[in-house]
Amino acid sequence: MAERKKIRFGIIGLGLMGKEFGSAVARWCHLLDDGVIPEITGICNEKNLSDREWFTSNFPTIEVVTSDYHDLLASDKIDAIYCAVPHHLHAQMYIDILRAGKHLLGEKPFGIDLAANVLILEEIEKHPDLLVRCSSEFPYFPGAKRVIDWIKSGAYGQLMEVRSGFHHASDMDLNKPINWKRMIDINGEYGCMGDLGLHTQHIPFRMGWKPKSVYADLQNIATTRPDGKGNIVACETWDNAVLTTRCDDPKTGKEFTLVLETKRMAPGQTNTWFIEVYGTLGSVKFSTHDPKAFYILETTGKEQGWTRFDIGPKSFIPTITGGIFEFGFSDAFQQMIGAFMQDLDSKEAKDAFRNLIPEETHWSHLLLTAALQSHKTGQKVIL
Repeated sequence: MAERKKIRFGIIGLGLMGKEFGSAVARWCHLLDDGVIPEITGICNEKNLSDREWFTSNFPTIEVVTSDYHDLLASDKIDAIYCAVPHHLHAQMYIDILRAGKHLLGEKPFGIDLAANVLILEEIEKHPDLLVRCSSEFPYFPGAKRVIDWIKSGAYGQLMEVRSGFHHASDMDLNKPINWKRMIDINGEYGCMGDLGLHTQHIPFRMGWKPKSVYADLQNIATTRPDGKGNIVACETWDNAVLTTRCDDPKTGKEFTLVLETKRMAPGQTNTWFIEVYGTLGSVKFSTHDPKAFYILETTGKEQGWTRFDIGPKSFIPTITGGIFEFGFSDAFQQMIGAFMQDLDSKEAKDAFRNLIPEETHWSHLLLTAALQSHKTGQKVIL
């Protein structure tokens, strides 16, 4: 068997998502795919030495260890970068990565605001030979794949409403100290929408459902939080957001309502992502709250009822996992990296659902900027 080509990755940001990336690479044999293989050859973070030690003790392929990301960009031992850093750093770092000739898998929201996003996209246009994508894991759950395939079949008839949401609930503890995601100068004015929004928009945007208008209901519920040093400080970012938008369905040409929910304060939830599609002929829904369940309803007359299917681990890229077993977030993360690798391998996604493309991050920024305006004025805003 011929040796498979390897793509050498540098990781900037070695926290929760950086480690998930590492774990996905470490068990790459889990995927039944004969394409290129990711290999970690460089890591970068500023302070936490224990995070570096976790990587260096688990990945003997690492050759560059640094606190300065420019060292990764200058290295000829690195082909691509996974960059997981706070939002205010996106524009400068992403642009530097591209200018260094490295492929980029970045994190949401691809710039702290619309102006930063525009700068990133302008730089992307200068490097057509580089692959640039944005992270979004949840569409890679098997239940989400069922929803995507069902939408593509047109079995819904005419769309009435689509609801897509992410109920994070991490801030229900009012004694939780403030962190950078609750600071406007680091997280941005979008608040919960910036960090969580693209999770809810990935499938709708990919289905061609592009909001034409938005009415935003934003809540800043916890206006103060402890700072971890014995003080109480202002917490000014939006905790919860519900965006009611209107879209045209390319399949039917008919208008429908798309509701996007991002909530950091959702009682009873823990990182719950969901999508629900309601049509005149049929409806479906899936939630990571019950990851083995796929719900479908066929409209057959005056009375209808939901049917629940218990589904296995089948996602876009086949794996060694038996069909009776369960699927989790780490599996979705690996599938997402697999989609990136397939794009790198062929510049055309094969079986995988393509990662968020730069244009979709721009649509998101246009939508979220309009949402801020809508909330400020109390009116619907036309995009």
